[in-house]
Amino acid sequence: MNTATTTAVQLRNNPYKVAVASMVGTAIEFYDYYIYAAAAVLVFNSQFFDKSNPNAAILLSLSTLALAFFARPLGSALFGHFGDKIGRKKTLVASLLTMGVSTVGIGLLPTYQSIGLWAPLLLCVCRIGQGLGLGGEWGGAALVATENAPDGKRAWFGTFPQLGAPIGLLLANGAFFGVSAAFGAEALVEWAWRIPFLASAVLVLVGLYMRLTLHESHVFQEVEDKGLKVDAPVKEVLVKHAGPIIQGTFIMTATYVLFYVMTAFVQVFSKSPVALSAAGHPTGLGIPANTFTGFLMIGAVVFGIFTSISGLFADKIGRRAWLMAVTVGIIAFGLAMPLFLDNGTPMSVLTFIVVGLMLMGCTFGPMAALLPELFPTEVRYSGASLAYNLAAIVGASVATIVAIKLNENFGLMGVGVYLAVNGVLSLLALWSVHETKDVSLMRREIYEP
Repeated sequence: MNTATTTAVQLRNNPYKVAVASMVGTAIEFYDYYIYAAAAVLVFNSQFFDKSNPNAAILLSLSTLALAFFARPLGSALFGHFGDKIGRKKTLVASLLTMGVSTVGIGLLPTYQSIGLWAPLLLCVCRIGQGLGLGGEWGGAALVATENAPDGKRAWFGTFPQLGAPIGLLLANGAFFGVSAAFGAEALVEWAWRIPFLASAVLVLVGLYMRLTLHESHVFQEVEDKGLKVDAPVKEVLVKHAGPIIQGTFIMTATYVLFYVMTAFVQVFSKSPVALSAAGHPTGLGIPANTFTGFLMIGAVVFGIFTSISGLFADKIGRRAWLMAVTVGIIAFGLAMPLFLDNGTPMSVLTFIVVGLMLMGCTFGPMAALLPELFPTEVRYSGASLAYNLAAIVGASVATIVAIKLNENFGLMGVGVYLAVNGVLSLLALWSVHETKDVSLMRREIYEP
């Protein structure tokens, strides 16, 4: 064995260390991302917008959620370019810093009462920064986990960065639950909401330490050593691999719609006072805010458990077969929504959250393996990130607002049909791809057009 080969072996990452590092990093990123969603529902309408029209304020607050979804493809293109050019490790450090600075910045912003229209404008800038950071985060984390995974276990190792989503959801809702319990609901709205945002600084330092101890992916290193890197990976993937980008985008669509219907629309619907829309449909259940936050924390645990389980099945029977079966379940779940939430009780809402986030884990877990497997190494960061984050625009950017309006005009069945239709789109996209569980990430020729 020559010196170069020996060095390469010595620098190869322990897959379990990579798995933990990717999980910790994505958990921090998703924590930052989700505390914004929680604050947008709970407090931003009164802190950053004119309170004279409460309904307009809540819609404006929720609309800022969409900014990150439109920024995420830009982040995936920016960080994807550098991830395929200079490596996964350095790019993941940069994406985590981008998210961290944006999140801490939100915690320091003056309110509408202090600086007027500058408050929502600065809030939007920070939210865009969060979108850029998460747009670059997911692809890199998925790649370092799957490119370092043992043979036959890519989907299971790929679930570790995916576990960042339920862990982040649990931490974010736990932070708001704890702050509200410690200081009271009034203090939460007035000032204590800043604590979860400022606490992100500590978490980011932990994530940076974890990532700086990793070596570069050996799969990427081989491409670099052989001179196979391309000068413009984003252009390359858009020109030569547009088909997999489109397929990956629609494969993820139902996942996004499901998640934001569950965590944003149902949250607004559950917490809103009991009332009827102009069309005669219920618009609220009057469940206390902290009660629903507790439901989401329980759901996050279920989400995490089934995210891990899904990787085992995706490795055993294949990504495509597993995801097609789960997507059929999502379609049925959407059509059954009124059974859970019409005249809903706290127990029926909790049941809905648990079942929905169980399905969410089953569909979300294998995505970190499937989407990267659609692309060759030299454009894998760019391709997987673009597909994942374009799906955020299609499936999540306006899901909450669309669901609220559908419920007002057509009731919960309208929202359920909306979820089911997006499930059909994902099912068709899955049907159009080949099984990828036996694809070698070191091979290029299978991808050539």
